[in-house]
Amino acid sequence: MTYEEMCAFEVLYRAYLSARSGKRSKAGTAQYEANALACTDKLSRKLLNRTYAPSNFETFFVYEPKKRLVQAPAFVDKVVLHAATDNVLYDAITHSFIRDNHASQKGKGTHDGLMRLKQHMAEYYRRTGSADGWVLKCDVRKFFASIDHNILKAKLRALFLKRGVDMAFYDLLCIYIDKTDGLPLGYQTSQLLALLFLDEFDHYVQEVRGFRYYGRYMDDFYIIARTKKELQELLQDVERWMDDLRLELNEKTGIFPLRNGIDFLGFHSYLTETGAVVQKLRRDKVQDINARVKYWREAYPAGKVTKEAIIKGFGGWDAHAAHGDTYALRQKYAAQVSEIIGEEIKPRRKINSTNVVRIKRRLKQARCIRRKRGEELPQAAPLRSVPLPDDVPPWM
Repeated sequence: MTYEEMCAFEVLYRAYLSARSGKRSKAGTAQYEANALACTDKLSRKLLNRTYAPSNFETFFVYEPKKRLVQAPAFVDKVVLHAATDNVLYDAITHSFIRDNHASQKGKGTHDGLMRLKQHMAEYYRRTGSADGWVLKCDVRKFFASIDHNILKAKLRALFLKRGVDMAFYDLLCIYIDKTDGLPLGYQTSQLLALLFLDEFDHYVQEVRGFRYYGRYMDDFYIIARTKKELQELLQDVERWMDDLRLELNEKTGIFPLRNGIDFLGFHSYLTETGAVVQKLRRDKVQDINARVKYWREAYPAGKVTKEAIIKGFGGWDAHAAHGDTYALRQKYAAQVSEIIGEEIKPRRKINSTNVVRIKRRLKQARCIRRKRGEELPQAAPLRSVPLPDDVPPWM
C-alpha cells in the first residue's frame, strides 16, 4: 500500500473503527465519534497535503508491573497510527523477526514466551541428558527511554528500502520519533520500533553465535548453554552490542546455574532431575492476589466492592496463573473467594497442558507467517459425505 492509498477516506475510517474499540467511553474518542465523517475527511486531506502534525500527548503513570510513565497520543493520532501500522508497518517490520521474539505480535505474547521457554528447557534436557547447565539472563536499563533516534532511523530507513516500502511512511514515523526522547510508551508504533531496534541482535545470538535456547520479550532475554565459560564470552559480546546501540544492561543481568531456575514473564521455571519443567507463579504475583483477597474480605461486607468485580478480578489472576503449575495455589484462593462472596468459584484447568492446545497454537502461528509472506492459506478439507470402506483405518 502506498502512502496516498493509506490516506484514502475508506482506509482511515476503518482505522477509526479499530482505534475506538474498547475506548468509546473516553472523552477524546467520543468527541471524534460525534463528527466521525467530517473528522476523518479533514484528517485525510491533512495527510495528503503533508500538513498533518501530531497533537500533544496525555501523560500519566501506570504502576503494573512497575511504575512507568505513559505518553498517550490524542485519538486522531491513534487513527493515523492504526492506519499505518495495520496496513503497512506491522508486516514490513515484523517480517524478519525470529521465532523467539515474543512481544507485541499476532499469535505470540507472554504466554507464548512462557511455553517456548518450557520447550527450550525440555529440549535441552533431551539433548544433554542432564539438568546441569548455565543461564545468561539480561535486562536492559530503561529500554524505551534509552533508544537512540539516529540509530533507530538508520535501521528503519534501511528496512524500508529493502522491503520497498513507500518512504513517505518513514517521514511520517520520524514525526512521532522526534516528538520526545526515546520511544514513548502508549504509541502503537513504539512497541514495533523497540522490537526492531534489537532484531539484528536476535539474529546474531541465534544464527551467528549458534545459541538455539534463546528467548526475548522486549528488553528481557535469556540464553541457556552447557558451560559457564561460553556464556561469559557471550556476555562480553552482548555488552559490546549494547554499547554500540547506546544501551546499558541493568543490575538484574547475570550468569547462574540452570538448576536455580529462570524468572521470566511472571513465572519461575526450573528443570528437575527427571527432565520435567515446572513453572511456578513468581512470589510478587502471589503477594498480589493475597493483598486483593485481604481487601475483598473487608470491602465486600461493607459494600465497597461488588460480587461481579471480585469474580472478574479473581478470574483475571486465575487466567494468568493457569499457564503454570499452580492448580493447588489457585484452588486455595478460589476457596477463600468463595467464602467471601458466598458462591462457589472453581479455578480453571491448566492452560497449554495438552498437545492439542500446542498444535492449535502452532497452526495459528503458521497461518500468520503464510499471511505475512503473501502465500495462499490452505483450505480446510471438506467433510466426507460417504462412509469409508471397512478395510480403511479410521485415521485416514
